[in-house]
Amino acid sequence: MTTSNTTEPRPFDRSTVDVAPAPRPRLVHIGLGAFHRAHQLWYTQHSEDDAAHPQWGYASFSGRSADLAHALESQDGLYTLVERGPDSDEYEVISALVEARPAENVSRLWELLAARSTAVLTITVTEAAYNLGEGLAFDPAQSPVAADLEALTAAFADGAFDLAAVGVPATMAGKVVVGLAERRRQDAGGLAVVSCDNLSANDVAAHNAVQGLAAAVDPSLGAWVEDNVSFVATSIDRITPRSEDSVLEDVARETGYADRVPVVTEPFRSWVLQGEFPAGRPDWEKAGAEFVDDIEPFERRKLWLLNGSHSLMAYAGQLRGHATVADAIGDPVCRAWVDEFWDEASQHLTTPGLDVPGYREALLDRFSNPRIAHHLAQIAMDGSTKLQMRAVPVLKAERAAGRPGTAAARAIAAWIAYLDGRTEVSDARSKLVLEANTKPANERIRALIAVLDAELAQQEDVVDQVEELISSLK
Repeated sequence: MTTSNTTEPRPFDRSTVDVAPAPRPRLVHIGLGAFHRAHQLWYTQHSEDDAAHPQWGYASFSGRSADLAHALESQDGLYTLVERGPDSDEYEVISALVEARPAENVSRLWELLAARSTAVLTITVTEAAYNLGEGLAFDPAQSPVAADLEALTAAFADGAFDLAAVGVPATMAGKVVVGLAERRRQDAGGLAVVSCDNLSANDVAAHNAVQGLAAAVDPSLGAWVEDNVSFVATSIDRITPRSEDSVLEDVARETGYADRVPVVTEPFRSWVLQGEFPAGRPDWEKAGAEFVDDIEPFERRKLWLLNGSHSLMAYAGQLRGHATVADAIGDPVCRAWVDEFWDEASQHLTTPGLDVPGYREALLDRFSNPRIAHHLAQIAMDGSTKLQMRAVPVLKAERAAGRPGTAAARAIAAWIAYLDGRTEVSDARSKLVLEANTKPANERIRALIAVLDAELAQQEDVVDQVEELISSLK
């Protein structure tokens, strides 16, 4: 949909826009945000056999803020997806979102999760929101988990929750467990839970968070979840930066509609999935999704090549005065560091079908897109968790192969150099990071490496290597 328009933009909802009738909600999502609207909703809309009579609608619940849900609700769930290429934009109205709800509306969430017509729950809540311990283990000692465990145990009796006594659970898992308990009570059968977070083994993370809490509340509920709920592994890929205010004007000018919450994304997209769907699913493969028997190599390719180089540029790029990915990859020094990191990671991405050279070439095109303002400061958030998955495995794999892993160590060094002197960080483990960051100079580097990996922190040559790299970065 691209029609240049200079008149006053028209209201934007299902009464003014020519879209297909809203299907009933058969998919539920937790973590309504830009990525969900650029990814799962796009794939769902493009999976329909008959676009004029869609069969799969999404009911999506916001994360921390209700503002987006309210804005989308006022537009009947419609929004404009702007695919921003290097030279031009493409505009498309997405209508697969049929309900946009604030996170606090748990009664509607539980009603939907208990409905037999609901087949899939997808999740994008960021890594930290799973509230797991070491090795992705269920951790009842974490304060939000402990609070939910106490409240849900008190409200659970005779095989079901007293919903009036539950309140709003503190965690994503807490909300899901109540909904699944209602599903069991209503004998609605199984469904699939699909984590779409940038987290290695995200199916294990979702399983351990949800099934672990369910079993802790009541063993029989935990057993029902184990037997009836599938946890699907995914690898997702589509750069979706924070939209600038000017996008509203662009959309109004080009489409003629006053969309309050458009989304900007790159033309590239990828979705790889592994797992079962006991209650069915959309034909996402018609939109280009891949279903595989072993997702781990695809996870590693994405986490190391895309996300790993993102983290490297997030810290090294900012140290060199850059603000966006496009700026950083255009710097010959940063570009060389990215190539070196990719060379190391590629040594351990040898599964047939990955096409690592092609993937790297595509990444360079994507990173160089000057019209996608992917801000390094945004990527830099939650560095301690991200680097554990993106840089540490590459460094360990290189050292196990008898090589120094300099490029992977440089990503860790850039993070440590970036933190130097900071008294505030945007990190889910900020207390731990800041405690290490304020140690005396001769202890600080080792302490921060230990935040990422205790084993590496005990290796003197690694600490020395990182210290040397910090000096070269500065």
